[in-house]
Amino acid sequence: MEKNKTDLLSAETEQLKKLQDIVKKTISDENLIIENLLHPPKEMLTKGQKISDKVARFGGSWAFIISFFLLLVFWITFNSIAPKGEDFDPYPFILMNLILSCIAALQAPIIMMSQNRQEEKDRKRAENDYLINLKAELEIRALNQKIDLLLEEQIKVLFESQARQLEILNSIEKKMK
Repeated sequence: MEKNKTDLLSAETEQLKKLQDIVKKTISDENLIIENLLHPPKEMLTKGQKISDKVARFGGSWAFIISFFLLLVFWITFNSIAPKGEDFDPYPFILMNLILSCIAALQAPIIMMSQNRQEEKDRKRAENDYLINLKAELEIRALNQKIDLLLEEQIKVLFESQARQLEILNSIEKKMK
């Protein structure tokens, strides 16, 4: 009977060691992921990049659209109503068309630079999402390993106790005969 207790204790100790090994392995697998998520590389922006972000932010806002519309209405109204000598851009508004073309030609590449950087941020965000999903997968895998280990140990204990019960039944049967 004493041997059975020591066998059970050693089996439980072995099971605990296996569980601890699974936990240690999981923690070491997750360290790299956690480090990357907690300390992402800092974004170093040049002056040009900061300016392009500000231009893109303002150029894509309602404030820009409304203010630019009001400026155009003022431009057209002033040059249409002003006396002949005071209008600086008469009816076909050639100067206004030139300024609009220049603004569009300069604004488009600046906005594209800002969008490219935003795309890079989105890519990094997607990588972080992937790492978080990978971490969750590692945790699920570790849980599955723990459950498998526990089931394996329980089945082993059940077989051992069943074998002991069979031995006891056989000894009882021999004593009865």
